[in-house]
Amino acid sequence: MLLSLLLLLLAPLCVTSAQDEARKPGHVSVIILGGTGDLARKYLWQGFFELYANQVNSGHSFFFYGGGLSPTNKSTPVLFEILKAVDCPKDVSEERCAILKEQFLRLSRYRQLKTLEDYQDLSKSIQKQLQQEDMVEAGRLFYLSVPAFAYAEIADRINNTCRPSTGAWLRVVLEKPFGHDFQSAQVLATQLGNSLKDEEMYRIDHYLGKQVVANILQFRMENKKHLDPIWNKYYMERVEIVLKETLDVKGRIAFYDQYGVIRDVLQNHLTEVMTLLTMRLPLNLSNSREVLTNKLNIFTSLLPLSKSQAVIGQYQAYQSEVQHELNKTKDHVSLTPTFAAVLAHVDEAQYEDVPILMVSGKQLDERVGYARVLFKDNVFCLQKQNSVHCKPKQIIFYFGHGNLDYPAILVSKNLFKPVVVDSEWKEVTEHKDKDITVLGLPISDYYVQTPIVQKEAYTELIGHIFAGRKNSFVSTENLLASWDFWSPLLSGITAIFPRVYPGGSENQDMLDIAVKGRDLSYINDVILINPDQMGGQSVNSFQVMQGKFRGDEMVSGWTEELIEKLASDIEEAAEKAVLESGVFHLAVSGGASPLALFHRLALHHFSFPWKDTHVWMVDERCVPLTELESNFHSLHDHLLQHVKIPYYNIHPMPVQLNQRLCVEEDRGTWLYEEEIRKCVNASSFHFVLLGVGYDGHIASLFPGVKPEDHGENMVVLTESPVKPHQRMSLTFNAINKAQKVAVLIIGKYKHEAVIQLSRVKDETAQWPVTWVKPEKGSLVWYMDYEALLG
Repeated sequence: MLLSLLLLLLAPLCVTSAQDEARKPGHVSVIILGGTGDLARKYLWQGFFELYANQVNSGHSFFFYGGGLSPTNKSTPVLFEILKAVDCPKDVSEERCAILKEQFLRLSRYRQLKTLEDYQDLSKSIQKQLQQEDMVEAGRLFYLSVPAFAYAEIADRINNTCRPSTGAWLRVVLEKPFGHDFQSAQVLATQLGNSLKDEEMYRIDHYLGKQVVANILQFRMENKKHLDPIWNKYYMERVEIVLKETLDVKGRIAFYDQYGVIRDVLQNHLTEVMTLLTMRLPLNLSNSREVLTNKLNIFTSLLPLSKSQAVIGQYQAYQSEVQHELNKTKDHVSLTPTFAAVLAHVDEAQYEDVPILMVSGKQLDERVGYARVLFKDNVFCLQKQNSVHCKPKQIIFYFGHGNLDYPAILVSKNLFKPVVVDSEWKEVTEHKDKDITVLGLPISDYYVQTPIVQKEAYTELIGHIFAGRKNSFVSTENLLASWDFWSPLLSGITAIFPRVYPGGSENQDMLDIAVKGRDLSYINDVILINPDQMGGQSVNSFQVMQGKFRGDEMVSGWTEELIEKLASDIEEAAEKAVLESGVFHLAVSGGASPLALFHRLALHHFSFPWKDTHVWMVDERCVPLTELESNFHSLHDHLLQHVKIPYYNIHPMPVQLNQRLCVEEDRGTWLYEEEIRKCVNASSFHFVLLGVGYDGHIASLFPGVKPEDHGENMVVLTESPVKPHQRMSLTFNAINKAQKVAVLIIGKYKHEAVIQLSRVKDETAQWPVTWVKPEKGSLVWYMDYEALLG
């Protein structure tokens, strides 16, 4: 404990020392690798020009190199076209701007950095310049705007050839991605650690340079008096961190298809914001070590993520974009999500059971980013519900774009009046557009503060790199902790097919989500897409489809989504039956197919009307009900024991009477039939669930049987070709009286049966399922893609 306290007390001294180094007058060499690339063109040269403009009178001297693989004569003109396009800060006069731009151009040049010798020549050139102009070296800043696979080799070359002279600093800036998962991030960290010290590495997350994000801790500190009493589970309803984008990923598919939205946005940008909102406030905001340590503590407190805490989606055109850009055939299917929502929880008393939602996606209805802390509503308004104190209480960290179109921190007027972050921020009291709304409330309902001068994130972070401020960057420890948190979820969803959404305003409520305890789900369990609307794409492009099979309705999808749909349909039928007649009669068959359905009903359908439901057996093996082979035993273990259903509503088949199994004289079939006639109106079950064997049998009605074989009987004893041979089963007569019959077919091994059934035109004794023809009800086939496509 004493050692930890000592380290925290000493840390500010170390930080101050590092920042003092940056302020010591001297020569700084800036080398941008990938200096003519897209990122450098859009943001980096502008950021370094503003750094130069701000530091030109500080006693520092600079030289800027654009590095790349191309020859100097080819890329020099390209670089100078980029440099001519930089803009001066708004407070710089035209005359002064022209001088600064001319000096910046004179101090910049392109160098080919392809081989080890190129790096050696660069270092010699810097040393020669220092000697010729008798300059003291302050430091060297390498910005690696190159693919991550090149990091280790470049870091090794910098370490071996380009380290500055003694007393000068070295800073190497790295752009994401920092790995693909925990293991790859660990490998990359080890490789970089062999060449560079952790304090020399600046892993950049440009979100940490956004002015609102960069001031979350400052806002919390300045308003500590107001926030401390309410920043906890007793007052916080939930936390939302959202980044919505309208663009697609055309032109980026080669990268994006390997990473997807979780790796691209949630694991880094949104996770960083989450840590700033939930971490313990440091004693000193300028103490980088304390800030990073407090962030790390949040990672260790995060509860593990499971598949039930995430939903994923993919915009509809993505498949064709992948096929086009990656030169794939039309059969190729990508499961890469372009939308994701994840529910996280912090396992600390302060935030116990407070939902933290992280949401991002492409091809959404608007471009906007924000973090919202929504507080519980403890006010009841009898009249004047539009009064300020009756409205939602929330704090919004608005990153930009959207309705407001500028970065701001907004606090509901029924919470408190916040202190302005610092001298570079101002309170907004007059709004040009008074009708503007932010997250459902008029702008007039908020106290609003915004930066006096809006600055680009990269420009801000470049200034922090020069100043040696590490708390705006991602440390090795925090990076690995983040991947450790996200990697299990990423592994768990690799085989899950994302929900397909059309994009833009057409999404409507398709991506709306609901928090249910510690689970997250779409508010609409499934989306049905008609084959006529498929636009020629493979059925694999969609989550759940509706079509026709043998002239009857068919629902198909990946197994998990198909089971969700079937469970929802059964619950809907139950609610309708209970509403109309006060009771729901469900008959289920045995075998392995319905087990996943039983689990789904038991674990996710808590509002199912079990107390008004009667459960019947479609068929049973002639074994004691206590044995594992019994269909009822399986039904009991996987469903009935987990739900609150009255015991007298459960109807097992009487296969064991008088200490004997399925003996005609014991009249078990007659007893079950009489029980059905007595309890079930017109002997018509509301819902019958069947499976289909590889040989086409349903219930325990095997090939060779015809409806007329059983006459008017509803229950009969049958013979199976496999052990145990004796069975009791409902007949076609009983099944076809049902209001709805569902046939569930899942698994690759059923594919051949599906093919054969699709070719059989009429009813045939060879395929007993063809005799299932509800007299007044409906037949629906539920097939997973493995059974349908093989």
